[in-house]
This record gives sequence, C-alpha cells and structure tokens, in this order.
Amino acid sequence: MDVNTHYVGQGALAVVRHNGEAIVIDAHLPSSDSARRDHIREDLGYSLDKCNVAGLVLTGFDADHCSPDGVELILSRHRPHWVMYPRYHKDTDTVAEVFRIIERHERSRQSTAYPLRRHAVRVDTVSSRFLTDLTREFDLELFSPHFEDMDDSNNSSIVLRIRAHNDYSFSYLVTGDTENSRWERINQIFGDSLRSDVLAAPHHGSKDAAHPDAIRSINPNTVLISAGYRNQYGHPHPQALRIYRSVAEQVYATNFPSVGSLYTTTDWEEGIKTVKQG
Repeated sequence: MDVNTHYVGQGALAVVRHNGEAIVIDAHLPSSDSARRDHIREDLGYSLDKCNVAGLVLTGFDADHCSPDGVELILSRHRPHWVMYPRYHKDTDTVAEVFRIIERHERSRQSTAYPLRRHAVRVDTVSSRFLTDLTREFDLELFSPHFEDMDDSNNSSIVLRIRAHNDYSFSYLVTGDTENSRWERINQIFGDSLRSDVLAAPHHGSKDAAHPDAIRSINPNTVLISAGYRNQYGHPHPQALRIYRSVAEQVYATNFPSVGSLYTTTDWEEGIKTVKQG
C-alpha cells in the first residue's frame, strides 16, 4: 500500500493504492494557474495508471478539498465506482455545482456495467464506522462526522482510516478540515482506536486543528501537510508543527522546505510524493 500526496497549492489531493486498486482523496485544482492544473492532471494520470479506481472521497465541500473542476476531472477521466462525502454540508455555490456534476455522471452511467454510486456518511453508532463492500483491496473505518457534533462544515469533515485489506501493518488517516473542538470529541469516543501510521494533517497544518491528545492517540510515524507555497493563512503553523514533531518521526509539508519538506524546488515541479508501506 502506498500514499501519493499531490501538490495542488492551498488544497488537498491524494491517492492511496494497493494491488492495482486506488482511492482518490479530495479533488482540488487551483483556479488560476493553468500550468499547475495541467501538471496535476498529468501527475494524477501517472498515479492512477493501470489502477482500478474504487472511489473518490470528498472529505468536505469547501473548494480547497472539492473544486468542481477537480471533481469533473476525476469522474470523467478516472471513473471511480463511487463518491463518498459527509452527510452534512452547507449549501454553497460550490456544493450545488459539485452535486450537479455528480448527478450528471450518475445519469450518464446508470445503464452501464459500472454505475456511479453515492455514499453520504456519518457515524451514528460506534459499530457503524466500518464501511464494507466498497472496495476489494482496502478496509475503511470511519471516525467522523458524528451525529453528536456536526456544527459546521469543517467539523463535519470525513475522518477515515484506510488500510490494506486484512493487513494492519500500515494505515493512513484522512482528516479533511476537522478542527480541535471536534477532535476533542473524536478522541473521547475512539481514543487509541485512532492509531495510524500516516496522518494527513487536519486543515493544512492549522494550529486550530492540531489537538495534542488526539495526535498522541493517533501516534503517527509520519505527518503529511498539504498546503500552498506562501499561502495567506501561514499554514503550517509553528504550534501545529511542534505538536506533530513531539510524536511523529517525520513531518513533511508540501510548501515548507525547512520542515523536512516533501518537495525540493525540483520536486515542486514534479508535484507528487509517495509514502510506501514499510
């Protein structure tokens, strides 16, 4: 199993692969950089070459995780079998456009051998967090959103652990934009069950999404931070980096070489980083 993190600026796009099957996580394309968009298309094609794309996970509906152009690219070119998204969302223009795109692809594929399915997810009970029959090569375990705490879009982000099927030696925790108030409750409910080898840093390395107790429960070996070069938010925040470094052996960011970055200047042009099992 491996995790490919793509550099998409201030946003998120990753691919998890195992035994010829893949899951795409998020779908951001930068709106104004045509050269970067073309490069992302090429990189994504490289990551998904010869893979059966099981699904697309949209951790949330803000454009930095779910731009309409990114969703259209993945659904039209890579044709996942399903799309997963949080059951709760705000009705923004981006959401409306994304649903129009999904509905159009549903209609175009409904009479084919590979119809597009939708999965709006939420943890209603602790036992309901195991998502079955979605993929042949992966085990999927959902920790959020939870019916007790769905107060805004960020805190309704999908938190999902992905493992190779029946193999617990390597795991990847997807986190979206989940913030500390939500992590407090997630950690209370699940605690050490959150344990994962690789953590996608919540909310691009924001200090408001780096919950010390939750990070200790997750206990990652590696933290991957997806953020834009010289972004206006100052991500990743030094406070978040201190928290991640206190637990993880490796902390990487797409935009910040002094962290021990995923990318050198040359690598930024390539725009992809792979973390492999073992």
